[in-house]
Amino acid sequence: MEAGRQAGRRVGVGAERNGMAGTISGSNGPGSNGTGSTGSGSTGHPGPPRVGVIGCGHWGRNIVRTVQALGALRAVADPSEAGRAQARTLAPDAAIFDDAEALLAGADLDAIMIATPAETHYALARRAIDGGLDVFVEKPMTICVDEARDLVARADDAGRVLMVGHLLEYHPAVLRLARLIRDGELGSVRYLISNRLNLGKIRTEENALWSFAPHDIAVILRLTGDMPIEIVATGGSYITPNIADVTITQMLFSSGVRAHIFVSWLHPFKEQKLIVIGSARMAVFDDVAKELVLYDQRVDWQAGQPVPVRGEGQIVPFDSDEPLREECSHFLACVADRCRPRTCGRSGLSVLEILHAAQRSLMTNGHPVQMPSAAPASRGRSAPPRGGAPLTETVRPAARPAHARL
Repeated sequence: MEAGRQAGRRVGVGAERNGMAGTISGSNGPGSNGTGSTGSGSTGHPGPPRVGVIGCGHWGRNIVRTVQALGALRAVADPSEAGRAQARTLAPDAAIFDDAEALLAGADLDAIMIATPAETHYALARRAIDGGLDVFVEKPMTICVDEARDLVARADDAGRVLMVGHLLEYHPAVLRLARLIRDGELGSVRYLISNRLNLGKIRTEENALWSFAPHDIAVILRLTGDMPIEIVATGGSYITPNIADVTITQMLFSSGVRAHIFVSWLHPFKEQKLIVIGSARMAVFDDVAKELVLYDQRVDWQAGQPVPVRGEGQIVPFDSDEPLREECSHFLACVADRCRPRTCGRSGLSVLEILHAAQRSLMTNGHPVQMPSAAPASRGRSAPPRGGAPLTETVRPAARPAHARL
């Protein structure tokens, strides 16, 4: 727990329209009105769900802009005058509050989206869930694993939507890559490499692992459909003592698949590449060039010897949808239709567990950390709640009373 508190102190940003592991088809699922909601759904009123956003800072303002465009924004809270001024510009018709408490007490809402410093996530999400609201929380969902588990349990018990902001799981190229893997275009996946490199922004309060790697961990878990059994992480601190500027994390899965994540803010050029090596083909997603390329390359055996087979690369087209709009639309659809989000609470918990394991390994100079066994089914779908109605395609929990207050 302490390793996580030292390492992660801010929020950042974090499937397929026909679902990599979610329970709805995306923003335009059955009955959708195109905004991500389905009319009154179970919110008890016509139109899209009524959403409040807590935090209008560096990333929160993008959520405010997007939810406003989707016609669902009703209120924004930010403790800074600059944040409130930004909110008034982006959403002139929304109610503006100077703190989260005022928003939670004074706005009639169906759901909350939290884009505040990570150490505030647990308290805000807990209050919202306990008050009968559905919750979207940016990554990491909490700092402590125990807090994340508690949020998952509370949401399950109450039948509330709990979604974590793993943005790349809504990127059209990642969704297309997932479909290629699922359709067997790459053969059996052998290993994955994800590089997230650049010069800056250099942080002094958290390391590169917690800043950058959650994106890559979330995508790798989704593409493999499994949890790793062992984590090894190494890194180096060159600018701020004990704050790693560069980390390399290795993940071993029970199937023998391996994944490598290389993150750094001390690199001469920007690179954001995800490489998947399969037994039949290889794929590369370059998020800087905005290209997904499928290579007809593999290794064959001839006369008992391995022989590389080199083929041409083929550019694979993918939709141009904005990932954040897709993510926000998905949340609105889940709220309206009472469906389990693609990046649900258990998904966020899995990423957090791996971050903590990697941090422990990093602090012991690469000592392997064994992960507890986890069923692949936990990726993307929570277990049935112990109380209240589960979130599924067909079972709807009771709607929150129209004037419920926290």
